[in-house]
Amino acid sequence: MELGLAGKSVLITGAASGIGLASVEAFAAEGARVLAVDINAGVLHAAISALGNEHIKAQVADVTDAQQVQAAVARAVAEFGRLDVVFANAGGAIPTPTDQQDLEDYRRIMALNHDGVYFAIHAALPVMLAQGKGCFIVTSSGAGLNSAPGLTVYGAAKAGVISMARSIATEYGARGIRANVIAPGPMLTPPVREWLSGIPQGYERFCKQVPSGRMGTAEDIADAALFLASDRAEFVNGVVLPVDGALHARLSSPSLD
Repeated sequence: MELGLAGKSVLITGAASGIGLASVEAFAAEGARVLAVDINAGVLHAAISALGNEHIKAQVADVTDAQQVQAAVARAVAEFGRLDVVFANAGGAIPTPTDQQDLEDYRRIMALNHDGVYFAIHAALPVMLAQGKGCFIVTSSGAGLNSAPGLTVYGAAKAGVISMARSIATEYGARGIRANVIAPGPMLTPPVREWLSGIPQGYERFCKQVPSGRMGTAEDIADAALFLASDRAEFVNGVVLPVDGALHARLSSPSLD
């Protein structure tokens, strides 16, 4: 299926590893020009260099700093002449029981997962409005749709960006702007893999809770992002797409496992 992404300009945050890096590679494989943005300079440059694609550029930036995000958007426009897609993917959690959460961690979590998304949208929106077209994709979480112990602040931030994207879709849809959300489910990231390896039959027991029988991969999310950014999704606006192996669709009930 032709996605119509060839030649488009894409900015991806949290691009040095995981979902972000998989998305950088996926968009570039479709012929898009990509600005990969991450705070971790060494890891970012090594990852982009390893991909060996001249259409991928690296930009070191802290998404919690509005001026650095503005500079990244300006760099994308300078490099590529326009900005078609912003994938606000950077995020992270500090799992902590709510009664033990300190104020500094609260502010860090909100800044990374909520403010960083707003800064990206706010910086890119004037560019897209001038073009008459643009697409935002935001990474939320299953914790933003439901809840999880120890993730109160993270979940609140991820729920907030769902509302933010929907608001952008309704406010600017008539002016050619789309904004959609991906809510990843349980992902087999290196930290999760390490955690499960320390639990007897941890991976098997975890996967039994997922209707599709496995955990997600960064490539699963990248594929969803490709579709949402593509010409095939022109009338898809303001949606939240769980990519979670039907976990969100399952009726919650106590488990005997």
